[in-house]
Amino acid sequence: MTEVVVTGIGLVTPIGVGTDAVWASVLEGRSGGGPLTTFDPGELPVRIACEARDFRAEDHLSRREISRTDRFTHMALAAAREAVTGAGWEDGPPCEPERAAAIVGTGIGGMRTLDEEMRALLDGGVRRVSPFTVPKMMPNGGAAAICMVHGLRGPAFAPASACASGAHAIGEACRLIGYGAADVAVAGGSESAITPLAMAAFSRMGALSTRNDDPQGASRPFDANRDGFVMGEGAALLVLERRDLAEARGAEVLARVAGYGASCDAHHVTQPDPEGHGAAVAMQAALADAGLQPGDVDHINAHGTSTPYNDRIETVAIKKVFGNEAKRIPVSSTKSQTGHLLGAAGAVEAGISVLALRHQTIPATINLTEPDPECDLDYVPGRPRAERLRTVMSNSFGFGGQNACLIFALP
Repeated sequence: MTEVVVTGIGLVTPIGVGTDAVWASVLEGRSGGGPLTTFDPGELPVRIACEARDFRAEDHLSRREISRTDRFTHMALAAAREAVTGAGWEDGPPCEPERAAAIVGTGIGGMRTLDEEMRALLDGGVRRVSPFTVPKMMPNGGAAAICMVHGLRGPAFAPASACASGAHAIGEACRLIGYGAADVAVAGGSESAITPLAMAAFSRMGALSTRNDDPQGASRPFDANRDGFVMGEGAALLVLERRDLAEARGAEVLARVAGYGASCDAHHVTQPDPEGHGAAVAMQAALADAGLQPGDVDHINAHGTSTPYNDRIETVAIKKVFGNEAKRIPVSSTKSQTGHLLGAAGAVEAGISVLALRHQTIPATINLTEPDPECDLDYVPGRPRAERLRTVMSNSFGFGGQNACLIFALP
């Protein structure tokens, strides 16, 4: 198959807007956690979140774009603009527009619009509902907006596979290019679900941390005292291209997408397979796609949500796949810093994985102060680690048993 490379990255996260700001925060071990400010939590037992406080839509979009799209699309457009600018696409894609794809995953889509327009309906009746409600809510709103702004006329859609959505988007975009259905793609994920309904729903499930007195320390993957994830928001888009096309136009190649694997647990609507079978299958498929052996992986950016089940079972799955190599490989969770961005999580972590390769530095798992005895791998606690990296694996697992795994390699 055609080799696919990364030529641009755009990031909007709770720890910074733009790749330089995000990477600086990764090196600092900065947490994006803080008191919930998006709305008054009222009786909600969860009063913290990882909000993208540095993101102002008006710094990136016109008033018209802002008024007609949801916040998750605002973030997708901002991340896409940084990515295509970095790739040198200011004047449009470097191929026929019909050969340029946009695959932008999301777990929920326009959740903020749903909350706001439902309140408008209940408070004021039908005439108070915006005529833009449906296009603002629809999960493919981000992909559609990116296509219109950047003139992309190839395949465009939105994987909606819960917290694996962003990673699925990147993997499926690589397959489109690899199999000759596209030459280039803007791919990743976006999510903005810090809303009353979403927070209440996840809280009722018992999925969210209630460490309200310590918001910066609440996301603590693999720690014995973890009590749930911290809701985050943001977006990440990668520019993917055929290697020959990128090299012909003199683009800087940031990394190679070496492998992609996907699977389903077929076990439970929210809980992962206790034996880690589905996650292991995705990792094994990615290794096979990349033509790599377990000993060839230098670092794993874990899904690592800070929930009791996920962190333990991901550890089980890594041991199942990597055997004796498992304890050698540094495994870290950048969700300890960003919180959990749901459908955007896998894309943000893919972007950070590429940056880790570029800077030859493994991000830390912050807030890991009391290791869980059942989580006994090298989770890079506390501080980033300079280390020679050739390959980085990025794991993303979601509700419904959705699993996606990406492997990035030096160019």
